[in-house]
Amino acid sequence: MTFQEIIEAVGKAIDAAGVAAIVIGAIVAGVLAVRTAVRRSGPVYSPFRRFLGRSILLGLELLVAADIIRTVAVTPTLESVAVLGLIVLIRTFLSFSLELEISGRWPWQKKPQGADPAAG
Repeated sequence: MTFQEIIEAVGKAIDAAGVAAIVIGAIVAGVLAVRTAVRRSGPVYSPFRRFLGRSILLGLELLVAADIIRTVAVTPTLESVAVLGLIVLIRTFLSFSLELEISGRWPWQKKPQGADPAAG
């Protein structure tokens, strides 16, 4: 097995982990939301949204890592690096947007004093 084949396989494995994080996170968030709704044991929407958003963020981070590995190690042409830059830019925007939606603050902002650490 050549170096290029190994790196391609690693990239595909990390891609699969990113997709799995999103899919499994969506399923778990849905199950938890249904369980909470059936038991009427608290709010449903906000925890569902937070859990799903965190799963999507994790998946996006893994997908970006896979793109970086494959682009830099396998095909480091100017065109592929430019495409990678655009992909990373779009995914970073999505990550920041999701973080703002989930926590109500930008990723670089500190948590308010006395904030509940379990809340997000």
